[in-house]
Amino acid sequence: MDLIVKALEEQQINPGLLNAIREFRQRYPVEERLKERVNVPLLPFFGRETFEMAAAALLQGENILLTGTKATGKNMLAENLAYVFGRPSWNISFHVNMDSSALIGTDTFQQNEVRLRTGPVYDCAVGGGFGIFDEINMAKNDAVSVLHATLDYRRILDVPGYEKIELHEATRFIGTMNYGYAGTRELNEALVSRFLVIEMPALTEDTLVRILNSLFPTLKKEGLKQVCGLFLDLQTKANNNEISTKPLDLRGLIGALRTVQAGLSPRLAIRMGIVNKSFDLFERELVEDIVMTRIPEQWTPADIFE
Repeated sequence: MDLIVKALEEQQINPGLLNAIREFRQRYPVEERLKERVNVPLLPFFGRETFEMAAAALLQGENILLTGTKATGKNMLAENLAYVFGRPSWNISFHVNMDSSALIGTDTFQQNEVRLRTGPVYDCAVGGGFGIFDEINMAKNDAVSVLHATLDYRRILDVPGYEKIELHEATRFIGTMNYGYAGTRELNEALVSRFLVIEMPALTEDTLVRILNSLFPTLKKEGLKQVCGLFLDLQTKANNNEISTKPLDLRGLIGALRTVQAGLSPRLAIRMGIVNKSFDLFERELVEDIVMTRIPEQWTPADIFE
């Protein structure tokens, strides 16, 4: 059985929802040319209620916006949804140079004539894909205003100078956004109204244990306990505004554990993955103190992994 789907069933996801997703996949088979865009997630998403809200919205043709603080699994959920629904996905990261032409397409000169070089939103609309708008609150107004008709009930994409395209019936869009990142802005009300918004809950100990056990089956019980405790301590400190969210980095923690697997000292690995994410000297010392209470200096990789 598919490991991602099996993990969802083990979380007791509503069987009716899972059956509806299977019917969706059968109703909208993926074109052969797009099958390479159906990506298998690194690990399953853990969170029954959140997954059910997202899946129900997508089944009804809605677009969803995943909001919340850092390290709550927004991208992981988006990747799991695209995979479980069996859809090709386009990951669209917003940045200062992202404008409407980069999203939809721009003129290019090919074979002695002007042609449209299509952008990711165009390809997603035509191919029946899931478009993932990463850090949508970093987008310039020019970039997202052209998508209003795409994201609402009209479901059309008007390409200036070319044609008006009706979205494939399976096309959906998933936005993600973190709070308080440099370069972010308040989302336009008209844009927000085109999404159903899901507030992602903070990571719990149970979820963190499941994630780390999935990625690192040979983690020792004590090593797992202390690594999880370290992350949750940092999460508590960040929630209380005692430190910033910079060291609260799940990707950094996973990367650090991989270097421990390669033979690096746990303290050195945690320094690279967690401590050094803080560039403020005072904060770095605070984080180092938290690490000292969880990861002893004398620990070796054998204390973490079997």
